[in-house]
Amino acid sequence: MLALRRTAVVAASSRRAAVGAVRMYTVPGRAEGSVAQSKGFSKKEKAHEDQYIHQHEQDQIRKLRDEVAKKQAELEKLEKNAEKKQ
Repeated sequence: MLALRRTAVVAASSRRAAVGAVRMYTVPGRAEGSVAQSKGFSKKEKAHEDQYIHQHEQDQIRKLRDEVAKKQAELEKLEKNAEKKQ
């Protein structure tokens, strides 16, 4: 039985050599980068993107609120100065 397997392997490898180089690591029906195309990876990548966008938006809102607070304080100060001059 073992001799039969060796013969089959040798015969198969000699056929490949006659045809040309064959990549043995590819899986039929899957393209390169197939991991990136899988559903699980896509969901994880989308979750990371959504988290980044959410954090970025929160930072922008925080900055805008700080600017609004500064402008309100400046406006109150200018109003007080205007009242004193009158």
